[in-house]
Amino acid sequence: FINTHHRHHKAPVGSIFQIACSKDDAVVGVIMVGRPGSRNLDNGWTLEVTRCCTDGTKNACSILYSAAWRVTKSLGYKKLITYILKSETGSSLKAVGWKCVGECGGGSWSRKERPRIDTHPLQIKLKFEISD
Repeated sequence: FINTHHRHHKAPVGSIFQIACSKDDAVVGVIMVGRPGSRNLDNGWTLEVTRCCTDGTKNACSILYSAAWRVTKSLGYKKLITYILKSETGSSLKAVGWKCVGECGGGSWSRKERPRIDTHPLQIKLKFEISD
């Protein structure tokens, strides 16, 4: 689903859990949650939404973010984070209680000693989180 519908990323390789939402017996969105990409945030109490993707169905993103937080808490974790492009509004996140905690990231991961081909957006991201 993600490889077909996501605007700028492919599906991640692994996750802790995934959730799908449906309408009229068809999947309209999925969310994947895993360990934080930053080792500084991987404290054993935090998970990260690594992908949220829908076909554009109204409120599907909000439903998925809300469900992801419920599952995260039920697994004993204390915080859930995600990053969106600065050009995105974050309205689905805000609608279900997530808070924007600032700008971060952006740029290329390619380095002289470790060259990479950038296939992701290089702009600044906004970090959102929700916690107890």
